[in-house]
Amino acid sequence: MTQQPHDAIDDFERSLAEAKTEKYLLRLYVTGMTPRSADAIARIKSICEEFLAGRYDLEVIDIYQQPTLAKGEQIIATPTLIKRLPSPLRRLVGDLSNKERVLLGLDLREA
Repeated sequence: MTQQPHDAIDDFERSLAEAKTEKYLLRLYVTGMTPRSADAIARIKSICEEFLAGRYDLEVIDIYQQPTLAKGEQIIATPTLIKRLPSPLRRLVGDLSNKERVLLGLDLREA
């Protein structure tokens, strides 16, 4: 049975509404409080406040302070941003200065 056009539109609008209420769980792995780490933290916080205000939890993990967490997540470079929720899990490794790349990685923009 094929879906009627209005049903498809209703489904699409329902999906959009659900996406706007989903909670994001993010982990940012950094190496100490270097300028590069501070820049990555500031950039991801800015993006989250602009696009996910009130809908995200950001955990910043210094791999020098918590090496077992980094090992468990197989972090080999920093900064690394991991989107744990909503699915699918995503990893963004390296410079977070390209806002469009970060938005794509967080599934906040269409490819």
